[in-house]
Formats: sequence, C-alpha cells, structure tokens
Amino acid sequence: MKPANLHDVARRAGVSHQTVSRVINGHPSLRPDTRDRVLAAIAELGYRPNATARALATRTSRTVGVVSSGDPNYGPSSTMSGFTSACRDAGYAVQVATVPAVDRASWHAGVSDLVDRGVDGVVVVAARVAELAAARDLTINQPLVLVTSGSAPKISTVSVDQVAGAALATQHLIDHGHRSIRYLAGPDDFNDAGARLDGWQAAMARAGLAVRPPLVGDWSARAGYELGVALADDLSFTGVVSGNDQMALGLIHALSDAGISVPGDVSVVGFDDIPEAEHFLPPLTTIRQDFAEVGRQTMGLMLDLLAEHQPRSVSIPPQLISRRSVARSRV
Repeated sequence: MKPANLHDVARRAGVSHQTVSRVINGHPSLRPDTRDRVLAAIAELGYRPNATARALATRTSRTVGVVSSGDPNYGPSSTMSGFTSACRDAGYAVQVATVPAVDRASWHAGVSDLVDRGVDGVVVVAARVAELAAARDLTINQPLVLVTSGSAPKISTVSVDQVAGAALATQHLIDHGHRSIRYLAGPDDFNDAGARLDGWQAAMARAGLAVRPPLVGDWSARAGYELGVALADDLSFTGVVSGNDQMALGLIHALSDAGISVPGDVSVVGFDDIPEAEHFLPPLTTIRQDFAEVGRQTMGLMLDLLAEHQPRSVSIPPQLISRRSVARSRV
C-alpha cells in the first residue's frame, strides 16, 4: 500500500496542504479545532513527514543539540533523560555531543560539532564549574540554553533551586529538634555541590546554630561510608544532611556498622530522591528534583528563543520527601 502523503492528509482533514504543513511545523496562528482535525488525520493515515523536505522548505532541522560530559551521576544523567523526552514530545530530534574533557577547548569543540551538524539550537548541561565557565563565553548564532545551578547573564538557564533544597533538608532536621547537624558535601568542582553547601550553611545561620566544617566526598556510597566511619568516632551531632542519596546510603551503612541507629541516634536527610531511596533501611528522607520538569522547561526556553523571544531563566523548586530516616532529636 502506498504511504500517505501531505495531500492525502489535507483531503482527509478537509483543509489545504498549506494548512497541513503549518500544523506539522508548529505554526502558532492556527485554530485549535483545525490543528486537532489535521493531527487526527495524520494519526489515521499513519502519515510520516519527510524530514529532509521539511528542512529544505523551512530552513530548520527540527533538531536540538545537547552538549554533556556524559556524567553517569544521577543528576546529570536524569537531566539528559528528561530533556530527551521533552524534545520528543515537542516533535524535535536530539543530537548529542559527549565531551570527555572538562577544559574550555573541548567544550567549545563539542558545540561547534553540533552547529556543523545543522542543529536549530544548542543545550549545554553544565554540571561542573569549569563547564559553566566554558559555556558563558560561547559565541554562536543558534539559540543557547544552559542547564546549570550556576548563573550565566544574558543566557537562558534552567535549574532546580539547589540552595533552597539543601535549606529545606536542614530546616526539616531543625524542625525535629536537631541543633548539631553535620553536612556531607559533594566535590567542590560541581556547581550543585557548592549551591547545596550554601543552602545548609544559610539554614544553620538563620537558626543561630554552629556551622562546623563540612566533610567532602565524591558523590559515591563508598565516600559516604568512609565519612560515616569518621563521624562515628565523634557522636557530637544528632543530624546529617548528605549532598546526595548515594553518600547518605554509605553513611547509614557506616553508622549501622558502628552500632549507631538511624534515626534512633542520628537522623539523615539525602538529596535527589533516587529510585532506590525509598528502599534504604530505613527509607530515606530526601529532596526530590523534578527532572521531567527540567526537560520541559529547557525545551520551552529553546522554543521561545527559536521564536526570537528574549533569554530568561527558570528556577524549579525542589520538594522534601519525608520518610523514616528522620526522628525527633533525643538531645
């Protein structure tokens, strides 16, 4: 059977072929009932637009490029997943450039590679401080959106409010009567790590509580375990905020090995709400980041820029997920 073409769709929907073309290309000045009729005809006939012809006609590829380090950590990888889904929902394909090194030259080369492939716009997932610095001085003609917890004047950015998230975690412990709260920080070359540390410090300062030096790990459960062993030697605290859930897992393991109960002796709050967090022993109280919303907002900013709107920034609020790793302080 011969595949349906644009004219077949137009006949089925009772519109002109130009109207079908406008629907396919996301033209804004169409009546909703007309758009719905055309989309229904496309679905009924199984019509698949010719991407090459459409690109020649519109001078767009309906493709967005994404530059990333390929970091396997939960935050960066979930950001990529959320954005890819949002692109697909908006009818765009994704081209990915994975940059193995953190230096400026490598990141600029990754962006140039995507531009050479003819993408309509570029998204940079800047998890590290050096990646954000490289992105800030990019000069390209295509629209640019950054996904980062840092700032980038005159560039559209999307972030989850990491400072607010860590403050929320800390305040939850304070509200349960904890006054001596330690902090497990991520590596200082990550933007999120610095922002979360700031949030913990700010919440402690607002409550008039002493801020002791953070213990720094590398995001891994192994690091959390090693830091937990060190903390177990000096139980002058009743609560811990962990910079991510994996380090919280290692911390709880180390405290358990030392005969210290969570949450009986020490309460713990993590960050990220990884899928396994509700199955920790005890189930982990943590801060959830909505990565699907990060993806939607990133694609929304990209579409705004493609429509020649001005750059803007979006900050997505995090959510506290209360489980059983926090109890009232007994001190």
